[in-house]
Amino acid sequence: MWNMPKSQLRTDPKSTIGFRHGLLTHARWFGLLPCVLLMWQPAGAQTSAEKTQATGATTAAVVTPKQPVTQLKTPFSNAATDEHYKIGPGDVLDIRILNRPNLSRDAVRVEGNGTIRMPLIDTPIMAGCLSESELAKEISNRYLKFYRNPQVDVFIKEFKGSQVAIIGFVGEQGRFQLQRRIRLLDLLTYAKGPATNAGQTINVVHSPTAHQCDEGDQVNESLATGFASYRLRDTMLGAEAANPYLENGDIVTLPEADQIYVVGNVKVPRAIPLKEPITLSQAIAMAGGLGMDSKKEKIRVVRQQPGSNTKKEIYADLSAIEKKKAEDISLMPNDIVDVPTSGAKSLIRSLMGTIAPSVGQLPVRVIP
Repeated sequence: MWNMPKSQLRTDPKSTIGFRHGLLTHARWFGLLPCVLLMWQPAGAQTSAEKTQATGATTAAVVTPKQPVTQLKTPFSNAATDEHYKIGPGDVLDIRILNRPNLSRDAVRVEGNGTIRMPLIDTPIMAGCLSESELAKEISNRYLKFYRNPQVDVFIKEFKGSQVAIIGFVGEQGRFQLQRRIRLLDLLTYAKGPATNAGQTINVVHSPTAHQCDEGDQVNESLATGFASYRLRDTMLGAEAANPYLENGDIVTLPEADQIYVVGNVKVPRAIPLKEPITLSQAIAMAGGLGMDSKKEKIRVVRQQPGSNTKKEIYADLSAIEKKKAEDISLMPNDIVDVPTSGAKSLIRSLMGTIAPSVGQLPVRVIP
């Protein structure tokens, strides 16, 4: 059989049977019988495991443990809805109901109490304080008693229900119509940022109806009191506590910074915005430094007493402060720093300025 020509092996059925028998005999000797049987299986045949699975049998050889199903969460599955615009009084809505043109409505204006009306529904529907998707779900639930699974879409056609304003020392004051919820820093950016002489406090005055969309215990304390104040630096850094969401009717104010005044014998007398704590030596440096003939040992600070019209005078020795022999004075709002001129030094300089030119005009004589 093994010496039989290949053509005969391919054409003679008996030879083929003999070839199989010989191959199986040799495979049995070498322990390869299972592999040969598997390799010899016809293409259309099913294994016993496959047949068992196909017939629904539950033998131990074919049952595999079920793997845990991992549910992939979409990026929006747990997303907060704070960014979504909340419908307010005066907004104009387009409401579409699939395959129900007789129920769909264009230009539905939200009433002052936040409600709208739809066909077949007897009671008003509260639209205020809801997002577009939330209102669509509410309308769909109302129509469930008339239709099976009504599909509703809500679109805001005109935004009229949410306005905020910003005034004070900002790049551009104004009122802003909101089409989404924004934070305090966003509004400050639209107002072109704080002015150079703005203070370090930013205030938010809330409208009496600002907390109408909040629920009971979740009402923010600042909304309840109608006023909130934040450090401008924290707001500019985007700190969560100093960068709240703004509500309809909020007015943001950015007052002017408190100032101190440096006068007297300095190079550039000026008013300095007190945006951060400033000491006496820093204020003089910001005014260009001392002029000639300044009396460094007796610099005067005039301070207005809080809650009264009386003034207090404080004297400081700048030379001792520079040598760290005296403590530098922290200046308060509206302090006046007066740098005096030394009388003796000024007199000498005045005399030298008058006499020196006259001496220069005298004839020069030679003494032998």
